[in-house]
Amino acid sequence: MDQTERKITKIAREVSKFTVQTMKEEGIGTAEFDFIHLIRHNPGITQAQVREQLKIDKGAAARRAASLESKGYLYRKENPKDHRSQLLYATEKAEKLKNSKTSIEGIFYEWLLSELPEEEKEAFCRTLDTLYWKCKNQRRAGFVDVARLVEEAESEQEDGK
Repeated sequence: MDQTERKITKIAREVSKFTVQTMKEEGIGTAEFDFIHLIRHNPGITQAQVREQLKIDKGAAARRAASLESKGYLYRKENPKDHRSQLLYATEKAEKLKNSKTSIEGIFYEWLLSELPEEEKEAFCRTLDTLYWKCKNQRRAGFVDVARLVEEAESEQEDGK
């Protein structure tokens, strides 16, 4: 039984909703932010590679790229290996957007913790840090332990049918 009742996920979802709402006021939607994020982490990526990684169709990728270019969040350079395609790069404005998102989330989390007594807040943050590093290390290990638990749970469900 999940003792957390997925509350970490639910809190993160609420923060995300607020962040999206705030970013929309800046003219950026979730899909566009994902597009920018991918380009920021993969400078010089092609539009075809963006399509593959984000699992979007050719038209959607072209529209998003054109929109973000017109808004000043990305620029294109000709691909020297294939003159038919272009390489995508994030602009300084895109970098500031990342900082804006981080700032918005930080403000929300500060607000969320603001009414906790300092001692509780510190203990909670230590616990979060412990959980974060457990997750991070599990991911680095390929999620082997968690995947095994999922398989066991599925096997038990099949046996119970």
